[in-house]
Amino acid sequence: MRAHLVPAGLVLVLAAGCGSEETHVNDDRPASAVTVTASVVDGELTVSPTKIGAGPVRFLVSNQTQRDVRLTFETAGSEAGTTARSPSIAPAGVASMQADPQEGEYELRASDREIPPVTITVGAPRASGQDELLQP
Repeated sequence: MRAHLVPAGLVLVLAAGCGSEETHVNDDRPASAVTVTASVVDGELTVSPTKIGAGPVRFLVSNQTQRDVRLTFETAGSEAGTTARSPSIAPAGVASMQADPQEGEYELRASDREIPPVTITVGAPRASGQDELLQP
């Protein structure tokens, strides 16, 4: 009975080794996400950093006011572009939002129009995260 198992097992191993001759391009990973912190305190929006390279951005927002607030990240001026909106952030709450902006000028502004917006400058694209360890 063992004599029959060896040829059958050999056929399975050889069949598994056969594959498509098709080639594919191994594109680099996108740049690793940059974390930008923002807080709303005493009628002021504070953001750090305000200059980043193009690529994925994660905003971490803290609301230190007495009422709900929502932040919007969008291309400055009248041209259409990247837009991200945070969920409604309760007083003393924290929320996050993500965007993938290209090179240009952007504004981060609060739903409370009395709080002045902050300009964020997005420069040249950041390098690929291809050789960075422990990335998703």
